[in-house]
Amino acid sequence: MLNLSQLQTFVTVVSEGSMTAAADKLFLTQPAVSQQMKNMEDDLGVELIVRGSKQIKMTAQGEILYEHAKKILSLAQVAEVSIKSIGAQLRGELRIGTLNSIGLHLMSPVVSRLLKFNPDFKIKVNYAKGESLIQDYKKGELDVVVIPDAELNYKTQMADSKSQILFQEEMWLVGSGKDEFYPMTIALNEIKKIPYVHFSDEFPDFDLKLNAKVGKVQSVFESANVGTLKRVIEYGLGIGFLPASSIKKQVRSGRLNHVRISDFEYKMNFHYYYKTSSPVAETAQILFQALTGDQEKN
Repeated sequence: MLNLSQLQTFVTVVSEGSMTAAADKLFLTQPAVSQQMKNMEDDLGVELIVRGSKQIKMTAQGEILYEHAKKILSLAQVAEVSIKSIGAQLRGELRIGTLNSIGLHLMSPVVSRLLKFNPDFKIKVNYAKGESLIQDYKKGELDVVVIPDAELNYKTQMADSKSQILFQEEMWLVGSGKDEFYPMTIALNEIKKIPYVHFSDEFPDFDLKLNAKVGKVQSVFESANVGTLKRVIEYGLGIGFLPASSIKKQVRSGRLNHVRISDFEYKMNFHYYYKTSSPVAETAQILFQALTGDQEKN
């Protein structure tokens, strides 16, 4: 009989596009993920994925299981969030700050579930640059901030705060899905030969690492708005690095083309910060548990 852990592994393998990427997201080894997939197929007596393809493709049976697995995991999450939120009797307001590029991805249906079962509870979400979020948090104007590692990216300590990794983000180089001339894999220095679109000011450490590898890359267009950049790249103006969580749907649908880089990759942990001495510390922790469960299904 399949269990929730197996279903979660299967859904993650499909959504991430490879067992290696799924292993990174689930904090497992690649052999452990492969073994879970094999055990599922043995238990069911069918193949769920097509072996030998460069990217994960599901069999007909796999597609059926994928749709059911997402519903099962969602229902399990609804039950967990409902039980925890009702038990905690959430009231008042929780003020959250995060980056615009990951805000919509982060503020998933789990928020509506919390609000549904707690009519006296409110969530307020502010989007801003990391530096501004940290300032507001330290002044007590935000209860929670969700940002890349504060010390690494913003050179600051989050005193008296609990820090938990909410999810891992990866920067993907993407081009328009309409342009067939992009190779599947390139070396990093080749981006200087192609019109480049720059995602500015959002991830300071990424910019430092990229510049250290290839120097300053001249851009034909830049913006701090991830939605604008997605549209610009889709229209074929150039290629650019964007957070994987914000573009996976476009890549799956073929609107964007994920160009692999043979000699460079960048991953970052998004941290969930809140003050343990805060009156809303328990509420903040419940939201963290709800969000981590929901991230696993995306």
